[in-house]
Amino acid sequence: MLGCGGGGVGLRYRLTLATGLVECLCFAGVVFGWASLVFVLKTDGYFTDLCVNLTTGPNSTVETDCSGQDEQFSLVFTVTSFMNNFLTLPNGFIFDRFGTMATRLLGICLYTTGTLMVAFSSSALSMLLFPALSFIAVGGILFLITNIQVGNLFGSHRSTIITLYNGAFDSSSAVFLIIKVMYEGGVSLRSSFLILSVCSVIHLLRTFFLMPNTHIPYPLPEGFTYGVSPGKSNSYNVEEIEKTRETGMTSEGEGPAETDDMPLQPDDGQQSEDSGKVASFRSCVQSWFFLWHLVWLSVMQLRHYLFIGTLNPMLNRLADNDSALVSQYTNAFAFTQLCGVLCAPWNGLIMDRHKGKPLAPGETDKEADLRSSSLSLFLTSLQCLLFSICASSPLLPLQYLTFILQVLNRSFLYGGNAAFISIAFPGVHFGKLYGLVMSLSAVVSLLQYPCFALVKGALGGDPFYVNIALTLLTLLAFIHPINIFYHCRKLTNQREDMAGGAAITLAEAKM
Repeated sequence: MLGCGGGGVGLRYRLTLATGLVECLCFAGVVFGWASLVFVLKTDGYFTDLCVNLTTGPNSTVETDCSGQDEQFSLVFTVTSFMNNFLTLPNGFIFDRFGTMATRLLGICLYTTGTLMVAFSSSALSMLLFPALSFIAVGGILFLITNIQVGNLFGSHRSTIITLYNGAFDSSSAVFLIIKVMYEGGVSLRSSFLILSVCSVIHLLRTFFLMPNTHIPYPLPEGFTYGVSPGKSNSYNVEEIEKTRETGMTSEGEGPAETDDMPLQPDDGQQSEDSGKVASFRSCVQSWFFLWHLVWLSVMQLRHYLFIGTLNPMLNRLADNDSALVSQYTNAFAFTQLCGVLCAPWNGLIMDRHKGKPLAPGETDKEADLRSSSLSLFLTSLQCLLFSICASSPLLPLQYLTFILQVLNRSFLYGGNAAFISIAFPGVHFGKLYGLVMSLSAVVSLLQYPCFALVKGALGGDPFYVNIALTLLTLLAFIHPINIFYHCRKLTNQREDMAGGAAITLAEAKM
């Protein structure tokens, strides 16, 4: 709910929410509409020097083999997706250390540089796509990182807003579909990307007027203000607020001695030495929760990246190189991406479903949040398994269902990733932990290129066995939600045992 302050403060909160949604929806994740942009780039002759003419058949029929061109486009996306995730680690440190304004200014510079490089590239300068798309991807993820904290302005709907922004990030991939449609209508690629460059003015205005200089703390202090305003804006130390929250939570109830913002480690039960001390970054990284969350994200992200990066050659193979049919399916895929912003909030509602309900005796807010997240993480794993099974099928019409499952799962995946990190670990480490898990998962995502090379070489263009292997790999994602479920059950049993022991002691004292 909207926190505190007068009508002006509430209006600013809503404007920040709305403009952040537009920013994520129209700019942040455009590079994941790669399949649509490839159509335009192929038409404009990018990497055509890699196409070769082959003489086949008794009549010496000349056919053009562009598998080298497809491989180069796949490599562009591999590098882009890797940079998008891997550089999130240093970007997370920048966000935690220097705050929102510095991080956003860096993102705007990168994003604008990337769009200008694409605008002034050509078939003769095809290699510019490598740095250009990487700059756009990294700038876009910086927009997302700085917007995730907006959920802190709306306490009981925090996870819903975090997942909504991640869904908008996914849906922004449809921007490249719009560029493709405009291109077919006569608008050049250069004009479209120049428009994206000019829109950086909007990002600048939002940075100065509707975002804080540092961070938005959680829980939100009374009368919190930010941005340029006639009144005096307040300065807040997020770590001090975290410590206050720790002390307040541990002084209430009779639950287990884990502090509210400690990473809840199911096996070693590591605790802060001081109940008012926020868990260290190192202890968070060494927790089992972080490890299994990394596995959960990495295996599913690899499945999605390989699917997006090889979508165009896959459709060409299933449609027997019918360009009209391939274009139809590519448009259908791009249109389904628009639904990401509609799917993601359902994940947030699953995570927030317990808000407003009374806690069990001795139960902390952290434990309640964690218990709710286990269902979300399980459903995300199940969606990915179904998506991978459909993607492995050689039936072209079934790919419509694959597209639907892909966008549903992707919106749950990234929204659930950000929401879980914000729930399970201290807010002062959010940028670093989010960046680290994205960076490490990026290293795993590099496997997509050798997978593509394997399909092209040893498997003769048939990805069936690679798809089966990836489907089996996604089963590892189920370990994470099961681990959380049993951890929460263990805490519940501990509370019940303590309550039972206290009741017996009281009965003996009365005797």
